Amino acid sequence: MGLAQVVAGVPRSGAVLIAGPTASGKSALALAIAETRGGVVVNADALQVFDAWPVLTAQPSAAERARARHLLYGQLAFDATYSAGDWLRDVAPLLEAAERPIIVGGTGLYFAALTEGLAAVPAVPAGVREEAEALLSGSGLAAMVAALDPATRARIDLANPARVRRAWEVLRATGRGLADWQAATPPPVLPLSRAHAILIEAPKSWLSPRIERRFDAMLAAGALEEARREALRWNPALQSSRAIGARELIAHLRGEITLAQARAAAIVATRQYAKRQRTWFRSRMQGWRRICPQDLE
Repeated sequence: MGLAQVVAGVPRSGAVLIAGPTASGKSALALAIAETRGGVVVNADALQVFDAWPVLTAQPSAAERARARHLLYGQLAFDATYSAGDWLRDVAPLLEAAERPIIVGGTGLYFAALTEGLAAVPAVPAGVREEAEALLSGSGLAAMVAALDPATRARIDLANPARVRRAWEVLRATGRGLADWQAATPPPVLPLSRAHAILIEAPKSWLSPRIERRFDAMLAAGALEEARREALRWNPALQSSRAIGARELIAHLRGEITLAQARAAAIVATRQYAKRQRTWFRSRMQGWRRICPQDLE
């Protein structure tokens, strides 16, 4: 099977969902479907929504955007906050638009919110977010995990600082654990049965060299120059600063590590992120059509 056959198997109507780990080729598949089967490409990546780090977050190039419409890429300021609930509110109207959405990304929580429903958790006040940052910086992730309620600890990825912090903030702000909120989840905006859902299963042995090559391509495309620009407003506490490679390149520009060390650290961080993505997909996306990345070559 090749890319053309995979694309040909996609219906010409109805929403398309494409998930997969970073560097697995999902964006190229979405663009091919949009060009040949119709539709608009919609972002489902939690970092590509920001205007910061377009190179490091692998946002679509100008040439790719000229080939098909792309929505929800780079629309937020670098210092904005954005949640799965915000994304769901932005995506919901697109499901009723004339052009069918081809929703693509690697943020599993976004797809879960879309196809499984999302608990109506109140917004977290700025003061609570500041408390979370202080606790994380002062006592570390383990202390934040220990403060969670048992039901939430059993439900979330405890190795993911963003997930742990979100759960801690919800508990601190509302007095209810995130698991309790999720138990009262409303029906999904887009049940999986109403979508053509594709999951790219990329094994580590295939993905690791691609991750390395892609980071080198990012450096060649101006990632270091991008870091030099962003260094003027760098704040590691911001959501947009979680772009993999950002912290490492900033450290290099400050003279703390060499470029080779920054490159190596960023590649390791990307591989670790891809591993977390694969774990999520295996446990939460049982009803998705699985394809091998070799099927797209």
